[in-house]
Amino acid sequence: MKLIVGLGNPGKQYEQTRHNAGFRVIDEIAKEWNIAVTNKQFQALTQTHTINGEKVMLMKPQTYMNLSGDALQQAVNYYKTDISDILVIYDDMDLAIGTIRLRERGSSGGQKGMKHIITCLHSDEIARIRVGIGKNKQIDTVDYVLGKIGGDDAKAHQESIQKAKDAAIYSITHSFSDTMNQFNKKDKNK
Repeated sequence: MKLIVGLGNPGKQYEQTRHNAGFRVIDEIAKEWNIAVTNKQFQALTQTHTINGEKVMLMKPQTYMNLSGDALQQAVNYYKTDISDILVIYDDMDLAIGTIRLRERGSSGGQKGMKHIITCLHSDEIARIRVGIGKNKQIDTVDYVLGKIGGDDAKAHQESIQKAKDAAIYSITHSFSDTMNQFNKKDKNK
């Protein structure tokens, strides 16, 4: 079982915020597969789908961003999922709006949801897709990530959500190394 986990915060007030980029990517994957991520288990909303004989669970932890590892750890323990079968998708202030970056391992880069996952799973060798949300030094970090994207930035952000969706789906049937080569290269040529 592969686990594709989008990070965000539950609740209507957070739906279109920068911090919910991971949830939005999961929603786009679900839309493409014509499924709904509505099952409640592991402190998350989930749905399982089969692609080319591979079972894939989409997951949106409902623990709030900073405790995302709790939900993922429950699913990993239940399914005995190997770390190599996990993909985490989240927002990144260090990337420009409209860009994505894929990595096979590494630190959290300060993203608290990813930091909690690394702590809970005792590994930093977790594949991830980071969705750029940019930053604004005139706005407090918390206010910025919990703010909504508007204007021209909204279109660029939606494009990065679509790119992340495509990369996540591609990664199901290709190695993550190949996925990185395909999608990091595309984004650099932007």
